[in-house]
Amino acid sequence: MVAALVRPGRELAKRLLIIQASAVTIVAAVMAIAVNAEWGLSALIGGGIFVFANAVFALFAFMFSGARASKQVMISFYAGEALKILITVILFSAVYMYARVELVPLKLTYLLALGINIFAPVLFINNKK
Repeated sequence: MVAALVRPGRELAKRLLIIQASAVTIVAAVMAIAVNAEWGLSALIGGGIFVFANAVFALFAFMFSGARASKQVMISFYAGEALKILITVILFSAVYMYARVELVPLKLTYLLALGINIFAPVLFINNKK
């Protein structure tokens, strides 16, 4: 019963991550073909940072479920969000310091994945009455 409560959220998170990863891959391929390989790689890195951090958050957010575990749910959710932010900062810092990337595609695909994260759940809402 408790696992059944969290199943819809996990499925939504999985579908959202698949959509984000697909969009990032397609945009990176298009940029690699249309501009050059460096832009494609930069786009893949920028979007990959968001998708990876979001996957870590989803893992933490749906770790616990049920009313008896409400405190654990809250702690896990906030820990996941804090870890998501920390991972994002660390990965962007590492990319800026150690990789030679183009900033425009890096940030554009990060923002694309962020936009998908904001607007795509609207597509999954069931309006059954």
